[in-house]
Amino acid sequence: MRKGILSIGAAFAALSLGLTACGGGDEGTGAAPETTGAAPATSAAAPQGKIGVILPDSKSSARWETADRKYLEEAFKAAGVAYDIQNAQGDKTQFQTIADQMITGGVTVLAIVNLDSGTGKAVLDKAKAQGIATIDYDRLTLGGKADYYVSFDNTAVGKLQGEGLSKCLDDAKAEKPIISYLNGSPTDNNATLFKEGYDSVLKPKFDSGDYVKGPEDSVPDWDNAQAGTLFEQQLTKEPKIAGVLAANDGLGNAAIAVLKKNNLNGKVPVTGQDATAQGLQNILAGDQCMTVYKAVKQEAEATAQLAIALAKGEKPAATGTVKDSETGADVPAVLLTPVAIYKDNVKDVVADGYVTKEELCTGDFAALCTEAGIS
Repeated sequence: MRKGILSIGAAFAALSLGLTACGGGDEGTGAAPETTGAAPATSAAAPQGKIGVILPDSKSSARWETADRKYLEEAFKAAGVAYDIQNAQGDKTQFQTIADQMITGGVTVLAIVNLDSGTGKAVLDKAKAQGIATIDYDRLTLGGKADYYVSFDNTAVGKLQGEGLSKCLDDAKAEKPIISYLNGSPTDNNATLFKEGYDSVLKPKFDSGDYVKGPEDSVPDWDNAQAGTLFEQQLTKEPKIAGVLAANDGLGNAAIAVLKKNNLNGKVPVTGQDATAQGLQNILAGDQCMTVYKAVKQEAEATAQLAIALAKGEKPAATGTVKDSETGADVPAVLLTPVAIYKDNVKDVVADGYVTKEELCTGDFAALCTEAGIS
């Protein structure tokens, strides 16, 4: 069942009631790759702590710099809290260096998007040893024992992808289609959860013989260039691939580029995730079946609320827990609701402010936007 965007707002409203601090702000422009803010010296109500945030890269998905940074920064500024947001650009050594600098620089709360659980755990262990409150943002660090985890229901994300691919294959009246997988990074726990989700939909169809399981690869570091190479090899091995379960829009676009070279774009449904401008354009053009929209603003604001409350020395409440599969511990968590996006509801992502009409409806896409009701 496809869920409306209002379900995300409802989840966030419930979260807001459960927290003792508030934060947020209106949309603004993107920021430079490194941002440090300070609370006004005259603000008596300003939190006394400082918040550090480490983002993972800007290569695997555009969202980290175009959305997450922007929304986190707006929330921290609105609350008048001192903050430091930096991006490790996919470098594990740099990730640890940034963390060391933030710890030395006096952060009292540290939120990270890990590059892998090993690196993330090392950083969280250092922070906790210094009495710093910790938040896993978007990706759970297995064994890391963060104080909180904020993300989307990632198994639900994968389930929407599996249901989306199945819907598009049914619409095309495909018979015994061969399905290819382009999974996310094997070191990202989210990729594992996405796969659990889409396997729950597609495996029964493989078992029944309705679908045929084709080539499968996990893409190291979510690298789009490697995804293109891997998919080209898949298509060479199995030229009759009839559907591609790609774990995000970047991997999906890599597959679409290969399909275009073989005049198969638009004929082979491809999934995605993140509702990037590129992914949405591919959907409008008919080259991508669907994507999954995760309202990053809600995720960033939920994280900011937790961080601000912790910076004030408070102990905010979470709305649930998730199980750390490595330790077996229940991690206090806030999980938001993802939404499936097809051509008929691309306009909802624009209406929600995640992607602007100006960046989406460029050149040849202007007419396609009009057809899709984007105004």
